[in-house]
Amino acid sequence: MPYPEKSGGDYPEKSRSSMWYLLPILIGMIGGIIAYLVIRKDDPHKAKNCIYIGLVMVLIGILFNIMLLGVDVATNPGFNVNL
Repeated sequence: MPYPEKSGGDYPEKSRSSMWYLLPILIGMIGGIIAYLVIRKDDPHKAKNCIYIGLVMVLIGILFNIMLLGVDVATNPGFNVNL
């Protein structure tokens, strides 16, 4: 299959593996950007979804860290830690 012209031609869309979704799930936004850059020409819809998944994973991580800020582990007597 010949490559399209660089002056305005669209790339033919090829279906890429769904395993690409694991990259943003495991690495976060960096993984989403890497997956986007690799598969953007072959499957633009899946590439955008990788960016969105990476963004969601970053937001989940931030919310999880905010929730952990409210936990006072050092002064909780249930842990039996001598300070």
